[in-house]
Amino acid sequence: MFKVYAQAPDWNDCLLNGDVPTLSCVEVVLARLIRFSGGLVILILFVMFLVGAYHYLTAFGNEEKVKKAQGTMKYAVIGLFVFVSAYLILRIIGQVFLGNPDALLEIDLFNP
Repeated sequence: MFKVYAQAPDWNDCLLNGDVPTLSCVEVVLARLIRFSGGLVILILFVMFLVGAYHYLTAFGNEEKVKKAQGTMKYAVIGLFVFVSAYLILRIIGQVFLGNPDALLEIDLFNP
């Protein structure tokens, strides 16, 4: 059977008799938390960039407001760069040292 890396593990794989959670449900919770947090970071950075752009457009030449807006947009771009760089570094390390680019991004606690 093929593993699908684009999806988080399914809850049905960790439940006993269909309704009792086992310790392997920790994998499911952590995988979903990591996927959710990545999307949340992207959303926050996008909102930061929009807020900075709005403040820049409504500054009307006020130097203090322009610098504040530029700072907000600068930190949003830096945050995006750090986020994408961290993701790419993890994939490169996984490929070079483990032979699988998704090896460090998989959560497999109970199957060594």
